[in-house]
Amino acid sequence: MGLKTLYWDFPLPRTHTGIVLGNGVQGLMIWGDATLNLTVGRAGFWDHRGGHALPARATYPKVRRLLEAGDELGIRALFEMPPADAARAPRPHQLGGGRLELTFSDGFKPYRAAVYPRAAMIKIELRNADNQVAHVRIRQAVDAELAWVTFDLRRCTTVRVRAVPAWQFLQETLARHGVRPPELWRGAHCGGFCQTLPEDAPLAMAWEQHGGQIVIATALGADAAAVARTRAHTADVPAATRTARVWWTRYWQDVPRLNLPDAALQHAYDYGIYKQACLTPPQGIAATLQGPFMEEYQLPPWSNDYHFNINVEMIYWPCLATNRLEHLQPLWNLLRTWLPAMRANGERFFGAPGALMLPHAVDDRGQVVGAFWAGTIDHACTAWMALLAWLHYRHGMDERVLRETAWPLLVGAFNGFWAMLEEVKEGGHRRLSLPVSVSPEYNGSGMDAWGRDASFQLAALHAVVAVMPRAAAVLGEKADPRWRAVREQLPPYTVCAVPQHPGEQRIALWHGQDLAGSHRHHSHLASMYPFCTIEPLDEQHRAIVARSLNHWTAMGPGAWTGWCLPWAATICARCGLVDAAVTWLQFWKNNFTNVGHGTLHNADFPGCTAWDDGALWQPGFQKVQPFPEVMQMDAGMGAVTAILELLVQCCGEEIRVLPRLPKGWHTLAFDGIRTEGAFLVGATVEDGRVVEVRVTSLAGAPLRLRHGLRGAWTVDGQIQRGALLVTPTKKNQALRLRRS
Repeated sequence: MGLKTLYWDFPLPRTHTGIVLGNGVQGLMIWGDATLNLTVGRAGFWDHRGGHALPARATYPKVRRLLEAGDELGIRALFEMPPADAARAPRPHQLGGGRLELTFSDGFKPYRAAVYPRAAMIKIELRNADNQVAHVRIRQAVDAELAWVTFDLRRCTTVRVRAVPAWQFLQETLARHGVRPPELWRGAHCGGFCQTLPEDAPLAMAWEQHGGQIVIATALGADAAAVARTRAHTADVPAATRTARVWWTRYWQDVPRLNLPDAALQHAYDYGIYKQACLTPPQGIAATLQGPFMEEYQLPPWSNDYHFNINVEMIYWPCLATNRLEHLQPLWNLLRTWLPAMRANGERFFGAPGALMLPHAVDDRGQVVGAFWAGTIDHACTAWMALLAWLHYRHGMDERVLRETAWPLLVGAFNGFWAMLEEVKEGGHRRLSLPVSVSPEYNGSGMDAWGRDASFQLAALHAVVAVMPRAAAVLGEKADPRWRAVREQLPPYTVCAVPQHPGEQRIALWHGQDLAGSHRHHSHLASMYPFCTIEPLDEQHRAIVARSLNHWTAMGPGAWTGWCLPWAATICARCGLVDAAVTWLQFWKNNFTNVGHGTLHNADFPGCTAWDDGALWQPGFQKVQPFPEVMQMDAGMGAVTAILELLVQCCGEEIRVLPRLPKGWHTLAFDGIRTEGAFLVGATVEDGRVVEVRVTSLAGAPLRLRHGLRGAWTVDGQIQRGALLVTPTKKNQALRLRRS
């Protein structure tokens, strides 16, 4: 199970077909045909104009009153943004930097590329018309905004470098928003540009050639141009290379090693965990929808902001199971800077002391992006981040994470939910209810985009109150009787009747709202995953779950987007439908990745889903050029999580190894998957049967392991029987279970 070299064939015709290389701050996409192009982005290059705080006039009682009255004008006025200035950007957004175009002498152009993961080096094979071969190597610093391109002067005697700022493609739009042209410079062996913004720090990109090496530097700040030029001129490339090798070697030592019988899933995993290192390193900036991988030819869609109704969570999910918990730290650092505003928002909106409120789409200052009221009041965003922090604690068992991050978020999320709850009478009994709730993006922001007891919100709240007693016990906090009231008096989900079968029910989006068509947010099924508040196969839920899954399947993926597929696969894996999980992942790989394995929001072609590349509306049903591709990092990271969920699942206090094997998976092996309780788990399958399970306890926590071994098995030489191993462990203790 060694590291695998990843390969690409040129041409890679568009920016987002490029091979990525990143350090969480500076991002490169490497692509081209006749020229070798390096699109260079820098995370944090924000035009913040148009951002706004949650309106002080918006409170939960007002929202409820307006929605129940059907007052659409009133609800829109409540959340409308300040009047737009035609000369300003309408909302905050990040901007790409630009690109370098490298033209090689003697007719050489890129032919093939390989990523060598251990060295974090991309090697480009160049060829010319005489079939001569030359090579280019591209590396990047891990702790500085530097990258460098090394080429063979014996083959390519000269390289022409052209720096192209994003302004060249976007000048009409940017000028309309009050952005001035960049400063450009060019010398005999150097060049670059500095793009200023009306109210934010400028970004500079500089390059300088040193013999057979081109150094690329970026800088953001008041003296960006001078800093970038100095970095490019004085870069200590040998030292940066050594530091990068050390960091990447440690990274690959820590992440799980998989040997899967499915080539498509193996590639998705291998490239996915490579991209994880580029996107979410602990020394980087908290990842947005695209992270630092921003195109130069268009403004990044959806502002390349922080979306908290699934996308940020999906990006960071695999940090848990891939044993890279420190990759979550930039996210928690960012949220801590927002806490005062989140508390002010929550206490004002809910009228509840200690409540927190996190809108679904914000910039890096926590300012609201857009005026999407249904997303702004989606309180599951706050709960979801609290639960992610709880899982960080559970995978590391570090009490500081629980006390400093998870607990404040959990308390703030609960206080907001509690303020929304009311008692209702149902069937002669009184229970708790959420009178106003939403299911992400269902019916957009129309007056039919809300209802009572949205299943998504119920699952989020149940997940919060399920973990709060456990967290309180660890921290010595007092138990709150309200948690028990929620567990006992709030339904786990809302149901609706099945029209064709009187007396039967399935999960609804909210009271009176069935899933009426294909919808990209599987939120009504969140009790199965990601909140995992029910056991889908338990008798209490099994029939309702079966009807819900059947109906969901009947509605189909026609309106799904890229990140929907890994989520669907994980839901299926959690329900034991492992062949469906594999099929959805393969469907995603075929439809929502491009020729360069870039992970897309819209499908790469029409005919399978309605969110496609738009070719149906073009002559000959062909892609337009330049193609307005929508790349996001969430689906690729979600695919990593879905693949790991096929192998190991954490269900409450129980770890389940290979709950079911997909058909055709007769031989496989893996090691190093991190689980709750801070265990590292591995297993081997031969002839379609689990023959060995390996567990290392990193924190000495109690172990409940459903191991998948059938019949008799041994641990520490002792013959055992039964499907469940329950045992105390010691820190760093290793257990090996073998089929006897």
